[in-house]
Amino acid sequence: MAFEDWIVPFSGFLGGVILGLAARLGRFCTLTAFEDAIFGGGTRRLRMWALAIGVSILGVLALQAGGWFSPADSFYLTAPVPVISTIGGGFVFGLGMALVGTCGYGSLARFGGGDLSGLVTILVIAITGYFASTGALGMLRNAYLPPESASAAEAGVSHMAANALGLAPWAVSLMISGVLIAFALGRRNVEWPSMIWAAIVGMVIAAGWAVTAWHFQVSFGEAAMRSFSYVRPMGDAVIYTMTSSGTKFGFGAASVFGVIIGAFIGALIRREFRWEACDDARTLKRQILGAVCMGAGGIFALGCTVGQGLSAASVLALSAPIAIAAMFCGAWCGLQWLVRGSVIGPLLEVLRLR
Repeated sequence: MAFEDWIVPFSGFLGGVILGLAARLGRFCTLTAFEDAIFGGGTRRLRMWALAIGVSILGVLALQAGGWFSPADSFYLTAPVPVISTIGGGFVFGLGMALVGTCGYGSLARFGGGDLSGLVTILVIAITGYFASTGALGMLRNAYLPPESASAAEAGVSHMAANALGLAPWAVSLMISGVLIAFALGRRNVEWPSMIWAAIVGMVIAAGWAVTAWHFQVSFGEAAMRSFSYVRPMGDAVIYTMTSSGTKFGFGAASVFGVIIGAFIGALIRREFRWEACDDARTLKRQILGAVCMGAGGIFALGCTVGQGLSAASVLALSAPIAIAAMFCGAWCGLQWLVRGSVIGPLLEVLRLR
């Protein structure tokens, strides 16, 4: 077996384990960050997310400086950006996230802690994700996704800002990273355990780029360059589990198993592991519907809260803020409907029309 045939999936698995531990021990959760922002529950998890992005940007800059990684080779930086698909997919993903109560990454962490509803969510996301990428829905997706271009400059926030401000792209990236880190740590009572886990998440995202960039180089451009994401890889993991040959056991599929194992270890450490299931059929129905939304939405948006919210954000792809904003809007609508039973009323309040 070639060295790269096992080191890449092993790296994905190890990174997934660390991300699973971060979810359980560090309480790293995107939906909770959205909830806190929407309902005024504090900004700790939002700051954790900002710190993770800031650290991952620094990691990518270090890789670039060392000549190890070129973000332009990432599919996140292909131009033109599929704006319609990113907005629509991101909104649907955010809505599904609210209905389930977490994202795909969080569902893996839930299952690792013994929640069987997480397993149902994983399977539905996996099936729907494949349906949206290579199945019948994939034809609609291809109709809305423009063809990739060889130019990456138009799809990079740092390049756009650099052209506007007359600065070097690396300087803009450093400034953005500094703002995010300052937002995360710029207060008196910093909850360091949480922030340390957030920084670790950022380093894992950068490490994902490092490993797959190396694989990209040794394979002479045949292998995909990616970091962590959890929609399509769930489908790859399920197919590999069933067939062991229907798909290659690569970085993404290995990271799926890694998150489950890491969350399992974290749950044991916290003494939180227990078998659970949905309380009733209504809850299960809502979670299945949410999983369908996340599976399809994540494919159309070219990533989930980890794929777009962290991996794409780490290379400052223009699609990242678009997808994140769309996911926030979708989650806002879903949470308002669940908590207040209406979306129109809260929307009018936000617009100060009522």
